[in-house]
Amino acid sequence: MNVSMEYSGESRRLELAKSSAFYRRIYSEVEEIGWERLLKLQDDLTSLSFRLMDKKGRAHILEITLDKTYPKCPPAVSADVPYNFNLEWPRNSSLRDVVRQFQEHMDKLQDFWSTLDDIDRSLWVTNPKQPDLATSYRQINIGNDCYIMLSINASDPRALPECRFMGAYPKVNLLREIWRRRCKLWTKDKPFPINLACVLGIQLPQAQPVQKNEEQIECGICYAQNLPLDDELGTKSGSETDYKCENANCNRAFHSICLGDWLRSITTTRKYVMLF
Repeated sequence: MNVSMEYSGESRRLELAKSSAFYRRIYSEVEEIGWERLLKLQDDLTSLSFRLMDKKGRAHILEITLDKTYPKCPPAVSADVPYNFNLEWPRNSSLRDVVRQFQEHMDKLQDFWSTLDDIDRSLWVTNPKQPDLATSYRQINIGNDCYIMLSINASDPRALPECRFMGAYPKVNLLREIWRRRCKLWTKDKPFPINLACVLGIQLPQAQPVQKNEEQIECGICYAQNLPLDDELGTKSGSETDYKCENANCNRAFHSICLGDWLRSITTTRKYVMLF
C-alpha cells in the first residue's frame, strides 16, 4: 500500500515538473516572438494565435496548436492563405521558427495578393463580397448581363487563369469562343485587368463604389464584420462591432467580446477595460 502511494506521489511530481517546464517554455518562446503579436492564448497553452503583418501591411492570423509532448512533436499550423506551407521542424526548433517560416511563406504569396488587390480595385467584383486572404477566385461582371468566374493560381498568379462564363447561353457561348481564340494574347508582363480586357476584346465595367448602407466595419481582432451565430454568445450572436478605440493612432472598431478575450489572454495585462 505504501509503495503504491509513494509511486503515485512520485508520478504526480514528475507530471507537475513536466507541466511546469512546458509552461515556462511556451511563455519564453512567446516572449521571443513578442507579446504584442499574440492574439489568443488557450488556458492550457496548447493553442495560440498570432497577428502578423506581411510586407504590404496586410494582417494575417497564424493559429498554432501544440501537443503536450511539444517540442518533440511539431505544432500544427493554420492561417488565412490559399495553401499552407510545409513546416520544417529540426531539433531545437521553437515557435519563433514557425513564425519565421510563415513569414517566408507570406513573402512568396505577395504577388498573388497584389494581383487580387488589383482586380478588386479595377473590376466589378460581384463575388465574394468580403474575400479573405485565402480566397483565390473572383466573379466579375463583364457587362451585358454576363459574368466570368476566375480561379487565380496562387503559385503563378500572373498566368492565364481558369475561367467559367455565366449568363444567357448565346452570349456565354460567344464569350467562350472568344476566350479560346484570343487567350494566347495573355502575357505575364501586363496587369491582370488589362490582360482580361485584351483577351475578351471589350471594355470591362469598373469597380462599383460601396453604398453607405453596405459599409460595415471589421473587428480589429477577428477581422470579421459580424460575430458567428452561436447560442453561447447570447445577445451578441451575429452582432456587429460595438466598441471603437478612442486613440487617434488606432481608431479601430472591435467586438467587445473579442477585445475582452484578447485582454484576458495577455498575461502581462494589469488592467481591464469595462466594455459596454
